[in-house]
Amino acid sequence: MNLKDDSINLHRMLKGKIEIQNRVPIENIFAKENSLINLIYTPGVAYVASAIGENKDLAYEFTSKWNNVAIICDGTRVLGLGNIGPDAALPVMEGKSVLFKLLGGINAIPLCIATQDKEEIIKFVKYIQPLFGAINIEDIESPKVLEIVERLKQEISIPVFHDDQHGTAIITLAALINSLKIVGKQLEKIKVLIVGAGSAGYGINKILNSAGCKNTIVVDSNGAIYEGRKDLINNQFKSDIATNSNPRKIAGSLDSVIEGSDVFIGVSGIGNILNNKVIPSMNIDPIVFALSNPYPEILPPSALDAGAKIVATGRSDFPNQVNNAVIFPSVIRSLLDLRVKLLDDNLMVNVAYTIANLVEGQHLKPDYIIPPINDPRILPVVTQTLRNVIQKTVAQHYENKSEANEEERLNIK
Repeated sequence: MNLKDDSINLHRMLKGKIEIQNRVPIENIFAKENSLINLIYTPGVAYVASAIGENKDLAYEFTSKWNNVAIICDGTRVLGLGNIGPDAALPVMEGKSVLFKLLGGINAIPLCIATQDKEEIIKFVKYIQPLFGAINIEDIESPKVLEIVERLKQEISIPVFHDDQHGTAIITLAALINSLKIVGKQLEKIKVLIVGAGSAGYGINKILNSAGCKNTIVVDSNGAIYEGRKDLINNQFKSDIATNSNPRKIAGSLDSVIEGSDVFIGVSGIGNILNNKVIPSMNIDPIVFALSNPYPEILPPSALDAGAKIVATGRSDFPNQVNNAVIFPSVIRSLLDLRVKLLDDNLMVNVAYTIANLVEGQHLKPDYIIPPINDPRILPVVTQTLRNVIQKTVAQHYENKSEANEEERLNIK
């Protein structure tokens, strides 16, 4: 048997990886005495419905909304397989639902929808938000998905987490923080090459900027992105990348701009595009993150043979799994529990450092730079980190507001 056959046979046997279960003790629903049917359904449920009608926030207390997450996918960019459609995306989203439940205790409902129209997707999410406490956007093509996320952040009242953008960025920064400890380099002084300018590349470049990295170069299918490249005019997000990367405006292909890089981060969705012959042109102790799934930009043995000091992939069958699955259950669990509306860059950088610090110095080594997906410490420390940052942000807001009011009072006098 091989990986393909084993996976197909398991899915055929299971006939789906998730199901809905009742939280109500089923033996008491129709009991002769103290029956619950009158409470969970008519007539008693009318009082609960009326209470929510008067105060919508009570839905978080009286229903499963507090613990429900919608996984929204149109099937246009599933893993590295491309536009394979919503039906084919379903097993991937079911797998995410399993991880949500196992690692975060969250009811994640995969909603693979039969439209690829941006406005229709936005409308759909807006229509279903009463049922959910958060939205997880997954495997929708760029730049459409980035536009969807930005719109939803403004137009709905619950948090929106984009796995490819936010989750991949957080875990990549965490892995890079620890890798730099091993090779003795500083984030502010390294050159980072990011291959792939979709959701993940956009998110990684953004979080690296926020964390203090000053020299990133992002490469797409037309080569290095830089300010002034003519084909970027109609792409808002690639234009943003150009503004916030490649300070020397270097042009060229992957094989040329990789020279002198300290770090390669592959999120291209294309397997085997990194030629091992160019790795020696990187700086001393090169770090290679080939994160595309299921086929990485280069296989770890090949990268290591070519001189890479640290190699990571997004896969679970190699050491150093830098995959957003390490992040999304704990972050969304925290967003639900803390009722956080927006996950900004400051929050994400703090979470990345928290995750990195879970690998103690005595255990840190080239093939162990990130905690495993099922590390039980991740959820509590992420929640506490978000709580601390939010409290600090709120306190700063009121302090600034108080100072502004005092200044206004003095000006009036």
